[in-house]
Amino acid sequence: MGEDEEEDYMSDLFIKQDVRPGLPMVRRVKEALQKEEKQKEANERNRQKSVKEEEKERRDLVLKSALGNENKGFALLQKMGYKSGQALGKSGEGIVEPIPLNIKTGRSGLGHEEFKKRKAEEKLENYRQKLHMKKQANEQAADQFRVRFKNKQEERKMEGDLRKSQRACQQLDMQKDIDVPKETWYWLEPEEEDKKDEEDKDDECTSSDLSVSEKLQLLTAYLREEHFYCIWCGTTYEGESKLAT
Repeated sequence: MGEDEEEDYMSDLFIKQDVRPGLPMVRRVKEALQKEEKQKEANERNRQKSVKEEEKERRDLVLKSALGNENKGFALLQKMGYKSGQALGKSGEGIVEPIPLNIKTGRSGLGHEEFKKRKAEEKLENYRQKLHMKKQANEQAADQFRVRFKNKQEERKMEGDLRKSQRACQQLDMQKDIDVPKETWYWLEPEEEDKKDEEDKDDECTSSDLSVSEKLQLLTAYLREEHFYCIWCGTTYEGESKLAT
């Protein structure tokens, strides 16, 4: 090798060469992928088509091509005055394109698709009904909860008014030197009291049969008649006439 053929490591040609690390590996991988793709295309071309594929290709080709004079049906139409592209019928109100073919490829019987469609619609309708019923049940439960909550609040308010009436009744009775309430529940019960005999408990069962609302009505009437007192106003009046106003 002469001096002219020797590589000049100081020349621009050598400096401009791409010497990045890993580049040969990337090039080899790219070439391998291209080779594999070409091999797949060759195998696809050389692959023998199945009978179904060949039938489909022939059918699609025939359907795409227009009918020629060699077709007996088309020849009969031409004899009766039909021209290509013309609508059927005496006045041309019929169809222009032939009725498309609906190729059945599955093995299910006739009407199976309609049956499946009807079943799917029934299933969807049942699902909608279940959702509607569930929504109604949730709304009904919410309404019942609101009613119970409202009743509970009203009951708590009545219990508070009853305790307020019992406290006022006890104070007013004691001011009149009444040592024993007219009814045991007219006064507030002490927080700590001695245990009573079972006979005394049986005698007091009648008072526990009354509801909070009934107790409040009776005690309110007693306070108005006996002491001319109104728990809602918190005032003792001089007489019944003043209380009425």
